[in-house]
Amino acid sequence: MKIAFFSTKSYDREFFDRYVSTHEIIYFEAPLNEQTVNLAAGCEGICAFVNDKLNTGVLSALKKLGIQLVALRCAGFNNVNIESAKLNGITVVRVPAYSPYAVAEHALALILTLNRKTHKAYNRVREGNFSLDRLTGFDLHGKTVGVIGTGKIGEVFCDIMQGFGCNVLAFDLMANPALAARQVHYLPLIDLLEQSDIISLHCPLTEQTRHIINEHSISMMKEGVMLINTSRGALIDTSDAIDGLKTGKIGYLGLDVYEQEEKLFFNDLSENIIQDDIIMRLMSFPNVLVTAHQGFFTEEALSQIAQVTLTNIDAFVAGATLENKVV
Repeated sequence: MKIAFFSTKSYDREFFDRYVSTHEIIYFEAPLNEQTVNLAAGCEGICAFVNDKLNTGVLSALKKLGIQLVALRCAGFNNVNIESAKLNGITVVRVPAYSPYAVAEHALALILTLNRKTHKAYNRVREGNFSLDRLTGFDLHGKTVGVIGTGKIGEVFCDIMQGFGCNVLAFDLMANPALAARQVHYLPLIDLLEQSDIISLHCPLTEQTRHIINEHSISMMKEGVMLINTSRGALIDTSDAIDGLKTGKIGYLGLDVYEQEEKLFFNDLSENIIQDDIIMRLMSFPNVLVTAHQGFFTEEALSQIAQVTLTNIDAFVAGATLENKVV
């Protein structure tokens, strides 16, 4: 199968070239949208990433080009208009799990960095400043950590935090019996918000979870709460989070995702004027840490993404059962 890969970087080419054997891959650095969809002409399938747009217009154009398969090299599919894919007869597959450890461990990295201020200490020492002023942190041991979403990533994160001696609370529509047996306490969301010193988001983005962190939910949190998001940017109403930072209700904010990240993340904009005033305001706070959607970025996860994506394509070509089919 000839496949057009959109939004590719050097690491995509490295890992897919390592594992591909029977398919022809055409790599494009451009993201998939209405202006770039015609790049897929002559291909039978396309491969898309988290910020590629697969709306009604794009999917209709893909259908006209003869595209039969959309292979997502990510777990989330909120950027795909599912009903339009159905109407156009386009099959959509994804990578439901690559390395839950990669994302869960990155959430921990954000927590430790924000708490112990290692990023600031690193820069100070390089400049000859060995002072400890304003680097005070707190013991994680004994703190209460609230986990919103206990799928595979959330489960790994719960285990990690219990390893630090934390009291772990959880909220999910479906409780994980294995976690409950390991003394993770499932509570209503309101109770979790009120009791947690640290709150970490690990749920998918749906209409129900969009802006689950907003002015109302922030008001229920402890004063000086630490909030971590390594899941989807739109889980947080960023303007409300900024207000929470300004009042001190949010004491620490760690983000690996951002609601408007598609115009920023995965690109080198170091010589550009950033036009997004919201993220620039976020980064002006000394207690905010932003990373550019790198939670998945480990050797193990990238290998798994490439292998599962190619396996999905193989199964489609062979007419076999698609275990990772979205539609």
